[in-house]
Parts: sequence; structure tokens; C-alpha cells
Amino acid sequence: MPRRKIPILVLPLLALFLLGGTHAQTLNVVATSSSMGALVREVGADHTRLTVLAPPDRDIHHLQARPSMIRDLRRADLVVAIGAELETGWLPVALRQAANPAILPGRRGYFEAAAQVPLDGAGASADRAHGDVHPTGNPHVNMDPLRMADIAQALAERLAELTPNHTEEFRQRAAAFIREINQHLPGWKAAVADAPGALLYHRDADYLFARLGVPILGYIEPVPGVPPTARHIRKLSERLSDRDGMVIHAPYYSSRAPEKLAQTLGWKRVSLTTEPPLEADGKGYLAHIERWVVALAANRP
Repeated sequence: MPRRKIPILVLPLLALFLLGGTHAQTLNVVATSSSMGALVREVGADHTRLTVLAPPDRDIHHLQARPSMIRDLRRADLVVAIGAELETGWLPVALRQAANPAILPGRRGYFEAAAQVPLDGAGASADRAHGDVHPTGNPHVNMDPLRMADIAQALAERLAELTPNHTEEFRQRAAAFIREINQHLPGWKAAVADAPGALLYHRDADYLFARLGVPILGYIEPVPGVPPTARHIRKLSERLSDRDGMVIHAPYYSSRAPEKLAQTLGWKRVSLTTEPPLEADGKGYLAHIERWVVALAANRP
């Protein structure tokens, strides 16, 4: 029986199929938060298929591992987490149940943003009497544009490991994002110069305030993760009674204590999320930081 010849046009497609894997595929990426999703969209562009687990109106500390999360993780090539134990209440459980060894911590398929940058407060006691503490440091790196710039660069390298054919594009897109942050930062700082500062609910915007040089006047939580008591609210009111400022809290926290403090002190109260919109890319992340800057600038004398 004569041998059938494979058409010449089919050979390149067959070669791509046989090579398969990381060189030609679109990566299935699961991001734990919309800020991590924004980095994936900005750096990975059309070479990633993205799922975001935590919407910006939910407290990422206290999610539950749902069947939909486990399904998404089971078929993921890469997980992009904030890390530093921020998702410790639900992500390890979801990863175990997904039974996908490629995305476990320590593997190429697991990327932890907080591990790419220095963290404030590292080495703190893990004693739960001090609240919801993170011994590795404050994990809320998504609120520092310069840390996010470094994370974007590290993410470009991880994506390049998984899809080497697009290495240069990943690096160029990360570099463009970094340039945009550096272009915006002087204007942001100038806009909030002399701003009197704000009372925060949680330590989730500390990095941004430090980067902009805006004072934090206190925290509505007596210790991280512990709801405020009447005694703590009274002490804050007494201590801040002769100062100007504003009260800022995320929408998923109870507004009762922020409203009482704002009314007692005669301050403005603002509800701001610490995460950008669910569909944000790099520009969406910059617009998210801009919203914080505008709120703080509006309270200047």
C-alpha cells in the first residue's frame, strides 16, 4: 500500500502541536485580587486568559474557598497572589482542593507579589492578642505604586519563563507601566502636599500614605482585624478633637464607627476601595490611585 504524504502546509501546524506547552499557548492565569489582575492584563496582554477570584468590594482577608474557585485553579497555569499571608484564610485550602501541583507555592506556576518587594513590619510577633498580624510584614503592597512597578517587572519575568516566545513583549509592557507610574508620582505628591491626613479603618493604605508623604492620624480598629469598641472610638475622638483630617474606610467595613467619628470630629467621611475595578488594567490601576489622591487633596487647607 503506498504511503500517504502529509501536505506541506500541515507540517508547521503539526510541529506547533507537538511542541505544545509553554511556547504557543495562552496562559490560564488566576489572580486573587483585581490589583493583581490589573498587572496580569497590563503585562500579559493577549497572551493570558484571566480569572480574578476576589471582587474589589469584598474583604480579601475573609473569603471562602468556593467550588468555582477550585475549578478555576484546577485548570490554571499560573496563580498571581498578593501573598504575605493575606489570603491565608482561603487560598491554601482552595489550592489543595484544586489538586494542581503546578500552581502550588514554590512552583513556577505560583507567583507571590509580596515576595518581590520589601515589606514594612516584617518580623512582628504572630501573637493573635495583637490582632490579625502578618509576621512577614504588611501585605497590602497593591496600594504602593512603586512596589507595584517592581512587582510588574518580576511578573514579566515569570510570564517569560512560562511562555518564552513573548519574553520581549512582557518586558516592554512592564517597562511602559513603570514609566507611567514614575510620570504620575510627582504630580500625585504635589497634589497632596500639606494635606492634613486621614484616619483609616485598617492598615491597608499605609504604603500609599508613606509614598505620598501624607500622615495617618490613627486607625479605627484598635488592633488589626478587631472591630472598634466604644472606648477606642472615644479615645480617638478625644485625641483628634483639635485637628483637621478625614475618615477613610473600605466599603466592606461597617460604616457605623466611621460615621460617628466623622460627625464628632466634624470631618469628611469617604468610602474608598483599596482595589481597582474588577476589569482594570494598568491604566485602571493608575486611575484607582488617582481617586485616593483626589480625595486626600480635597481636604487640603
